[in-house]
Amino acid sequence: MLKRFCAVKPARRPLPNNMNKDKAKQAAKQARAVRVRAKIKGTAGRPRLTVFKSNAFLFAQIIDDVAGRTLVSVHSKQVETNNKTEAGLAVGRAVAVKALAAGIKSVVFDRGANLYHGRVKAVADGAREGGLEF
Repeated sequence: MLKRFCAVKPARRPLPNNMNKDKAKQAAKQARAVRVRAKIKGTAGRPRLTVFKSNAFLFAQIIDDVAGRTLVSVHSKQVETNNKTEAGLAVGRAVAVKALAAGIKSVVFDRGANLYHGRVKAVADGAREGGLEF
């Protein structure tokens, strides 16, 4: 009987463990943030309103990139709300009040690595309601 010869299949690559998946996720998130921040820059006349979102909390800061200083900051622990989206609205309003008190009327919005949706959009809407111009 004749033997059939066929190409040897390469060995399968093992799946990466959770550590590698986490590192890949983190690197992709950082690349998204860099891509967004390459297009915008905060100045003294028009600083940058940046939003950081963790699983539990929300942070908003107004930053002057030229001087490298944070001018105004608000944390979702500083506002009383029932859910996370309401917290976004409240943080946006609070950052607008603090910014207007500091003499800031116009900002550039920086969503970071997040989609403009949900809590991040709520911060933007709250800041607009509070009187900030984007």
